[in-house]
Amino acid sequence: MSENSLFDMFKDEFSGVTFEPLVIKNEKDTAYLAMLRENREKNLSPFAFKTSSSRGRLLEEEPCFIRTPFERDMGRIIFSQSFRRLRHKTQVFFNPLNDHICSRIEHVIYVNYIATIIGRALNLNTDLIQAIAMGHDVGHAPFGHSGERVLDRCMRSVDENAFFEHEQQSLRVLDVLEEHYPGKYGLNLSFEVRDGIVSHCGETYDERCLKPFRDKKTEAIVNKGRKDRTAPATLEGCVVRFADKIAYVGRDMEDALRAGFINNDYLPSEVKNRLGNTNAQVINTLVGDIIHNSLDKDEIRMSDATFDAMNEFLNKNVEQIYMSKKIMTFEKTVTTTIEALFDAFMDASEDVEKSMNSTSKVIRDFAIFLNEHPDKDATNLRKVADYISGMTDSFCTKCFEQLFRI
Repeated sequence: MSENSLFDMFKDEFSGVTFEPLVIKNEKDTAYLAMLRENREKNLSPFAFKTSSSRGRLLEEEPCFIRTPFERDMGRIIFSQSFRRLRHKTQVFFNPLNDHICSRIEHVIYVNYIATIIGRALNLNTDLIQAIAMGHDVGHAPFGHSGERVLDRCMRSVDENAFFEHEQQSLRVLDVLEEHYPGKYGLNLSFEVRDGIVSHCGETYDERCLKPFRDKKTEAIVNKGRKDRTAPATLEGCVVRFADKIAYVGRDMEDALRAGFINNDYLPSEVKNRLGNTNAQVINTLVGDIIHNSLDKDEIRMSDATFDAMNEFLNKNVEQIYMSKKIMTFEKTVTTTIEALFDAFMDASEDVEKSMNSTSKVIRDFAIFLNEHPDKDATNLRKVADYISGMTDSFCTKCFEQLFRI
């Protein structure tokens, strides 16, 4: 049978098929889809962010006739290289041999799920919620918050005004570093998505209520200072910030149990009685509490009793997991690795031409990164931070071993 025989056999049927990828882009379909989107938004909560009110993108673009701007933003995020690398970045436990230990990309998926459940129950803009949730951690350094702390110390040792925080780096990755098309950098996301990402910090343990800061100036999100915990500009951003905590509080306990860090008597009885004894129970309780206390309000709030129990849970995690002997011992390795790479790359950045001809592939690759860096006004210090923070755990370790192996 020849290659064309099936086509020849069904040529009459094939001749009736329209192979036109934009067949839906016509006046009637465009108007109908626009009407559906408008009707969905009319029925949202009065506190929900309306897509039509968006402050827009850094650079104006022709709207997509199928997707909302926030759906479009989420697509750009999840197809980015920085998003893909999250599957090889630490959440809490470094380079686990157990395949069931949570990675950074799983955490992002959990945040997206939890935030969407809350947002849908409160009748908010779930397109905006999902775009913020999926992009919130793309700027995380290797080795989780341990790597973030080391990189921050390294930067401040060179410039006391410099610092590294993954919230700001996530926005920088999406605004500046991520390649959208060949030779075109920055994903040009909507203001509300960018704001939610840079304002998402879930490591603040004293927030029982969040109200959106709607009067935030547009330029403020790229000029955030160190430890700036200003609220997001939208209620949807506030949802993601709460969901970030909910996603890790019980899951970190679950992973610690699986890794043998803690035992089943880990939580005080009053916390278990309030929140539950498993990750599923904890999530169910916290999500339900937020929905109950935030319905028909322009704020995201927990009840005092549930918030106090969650805070005790979080503090227990800090004491028994994040500050455990195993984690702190491995953190010494992280410190050595990142400090050594930081010093090597800072030295290499002083003479890029010389680095391009280095006998070390690690240094040559870094020099190529410097030459191709899209932010020509950035300092060498910032470019070194960009390079290291973009590494996965395994690539960071590999670079260290290749540079310093004897």
